Amino acid sequence: MRPSLLSRLGRLLMYVAVIAIFVGPFWGIVITAFSGLILKPGQLLLLPVEPTLENFRAALINMEVWRYLLNSMIVALTGTFLQAGVSALAAYALARKKFRGAAVVSLLILSTMMLPEEIISIPLYLVVQARLPLIDASIYNTYAAMVLPVVGWAFSIFMLTEFMRAIPKELEEAARIDGANEWQIFSRVVLPLVRPALGSVLIFGFIMIWDQYLLPLIVVNDKHLFTVPVILGALRVDETITPNIFVAATLIAMAPPIIVYLLLQKQFNRGIMAGAVKG
Repeated sequence: MRPSLLSRLGRLLMYVAVIAIFVGPFWGIVITAFSGLILKPGQLLLLPVEPTLENFRAALINMEVWRYLLNSMIVALTGTFLQAGVSALAAYALARKKFRGAAVVSLLILSTMMLPEEIISIPLYLVVQARLPLIDASIYNTYAAMVLPVVGWAFSIFMLTEFMRAIPKELEEAARIDGANEWQIFSRVVLPLVRPALGSVLIFGFIMIWDQYLLPLIVVNDKHLFTVPVILGALRVDETITPNIFVAATLIAMAPPIIVYLLLQKQFNRGIMAGAVKG
């Protein structure tokens, strides 16, 4: 064989291996979710057996997954936009302003990325259970208990800070000469320039909040407020639920993050490319 033919064959085999590794498990989920018959463990099929949508109907209606899907959407959307807003403001202060202790603040923010959720679970539970001084009430068993702890995410702050530091100061000075105040500089000059990074922050933030399992488990004990990951954990050990219905519910839970990524894919790609060029 010629070298070019061998290289093409090797590339083809590599593509097949990648597809089998990454697409294979997902396709197995799809087959199980759409199959009318319960598949045996280890059974491999290319197409569903007796295709049906009954598993999705049973998951959404009988298991009331729609209720938990709505809870997850409320928590994820609210938390994502609050997180993006707080992260942008914090990043603007760290990247564009000089104040005493800025390095210490940055170090404290980055240090939170090194703490696993299990370490802060007990302090978080105690804080959520306590009566807050401003409202004289506890936020336990509320949407706020699942949203507020994820508003300040070090990854989003760090990512936006690095992008804002790359903005030329001349643009900011020119805006001040034209009479722009601090808020106008932030909203009309800085934010449009970091829009690709904001797209990446929104995608990562939404997926992070959507996949939260330990946090809702700690701060909520009312089943009507459970999110999708929590209820999937409960359904997994429910012997009355068939594997097909459970996999259908899992497939439904995977849809929103995929949709969010497809909607923000262009901004995400720009953010990744900008970060690579900057690096």
